[in-house]
Amino acid sequence: MSPSSPTTPTTPDVFVTGIGAISCLGGSASEFWTGLKAAAATARPTPVPGLTERVPDVLAYQVADGTTGSAGPAGVGARADLGRAAGVALAAAREAVADAGLGSRELAGAAVVIGTAVGESGGRESGDRDGSTGAGSTGDGGGDGGDGGDGGWEPMFSVAASVGGELGTFGTNISVSNACAASGYALSVAVDLIRRGEADTVLLGGAEGISWVPLASFSRLGAADPETCRPFDAERRGTVFGEGAAVLVLQSARAAAGRRTYGRVLGTAWSCDAHHPTAPDPGGEQLVRVARAALDEAARGPGDIGCVIPHGTGTRQNDVIEHQVLHEVLGEHAARTPLFSLKAFIGHTAGAAAAFAAVSAALMARHGEIPANVPLAHPDPECPVLLPQDGPTALERPNVLVNAYAFGGSNFTMVFGGEAR
Repeated sequence: MSPSSPTTPTTPDVFVTGIGAISCLGGSASEFWTGLKAAAATARPTPVPGLTERVPDVLAYQVADGTTGSAGPAGVGARADLGRAAGVALAAAREAVADAGLGSRELAGAAVVIGTAVGESGGRESGDRDGSTGAGSTGDGGGDGGDGGDGGWEPMFSVAASVGGELGTFGTNISVSNACAASGYALSVAVDLIRRGEADTVLLGGAEGISWVPLASFSRLGAADPETCRPFDAERRGTVFGEGAAVLVLQSARAAAGRRTYGRVLGTAWSCDAHHPTAPDPGGEQLVRVARAALDEAARGPGDIGCVIPHGTGTRQNDVIEHQVLHEVLGEHAARTPLFSLKAFIGHTAGAAAAFAAVSAALMARHGEIPANVPLAHPDPECPVLLPQDGPTALERPNVLVNAYAFGGSNFTMVFGGEAR
């Protein structure tokens, strides 16, 4: 901690001991990191079968079929009836569990907290798209929030339950769904479970499968970029969604003892501006508030931040406002604090975005570097952020600030500390 850092009462440590990731960059956290380091040759968004033909400006960063090495669409998991989101979440969770070296007793006592914006809504859509099943069918599997094919009711937001059921966990099981801040809020819930002594181990993550409704809706809002996700580029035209899952094993100091860790979750915070259902508050007051609250809980100051992973969606309003907020929060340090524009690599993964950013922060801390950003063709003078593009940048200060914002004004910020042991 620097001498200028604020001080707060000591809170119990929450360590990250394992990570897993399934994305358009590959079927593991290792492939995810390799993809992030290959900025000039990163994945590109592709047409969404059946939808792009009807809505031409809609593309998505998609998980390749069979990526997880299991049967079903996009390797949806060990069971054929698991939905797309639950399947990738389960694969990422298994990788994280193996990475942390959890034993069967630890796993049985673990809690599961997963954030998702649309859950298994794609299951219902797949049944309706080709007319082969009725409106109540689950299509390619998973809960659809309505009557199942056998007349039973199946919940749409069943991802956490699916993961917990498959892995045999008996701790608290929570699904969080508040749009694109979902896995950020889920992370805060997971941290609180550990700090209150309600769990020693939590599988924390975010997961999304491609769903037609949000993609088409963003097109109708005029917020879909028809080419690529390019935050902070003057020619950006909106966001491009991605699918996948990111899972982290969070543990108390007692549970993490003897394990190699990636670092600690130092501080988390929420706020809500309630300005507009879809537009951010142009004043950014609550975005500033949530960032400062996370820094206060982390007992870190603006000069302690070595990297920022911004929400950075590629929409004009978000990028400009977030740039202004970072300058207010970081002050004189803002101009020399590097940003890592994650969505330029994997698109906007909606409710999983904060979990992917948290995995990225853990990997940066483990390797001591920030990968080069995807080359920015036309830097926007309205948001002149520092986006290093000429090779990796050393993570000079081992603290990463992560932002995630959502429709309805739900805001989240985390400070991750890379003091690994």
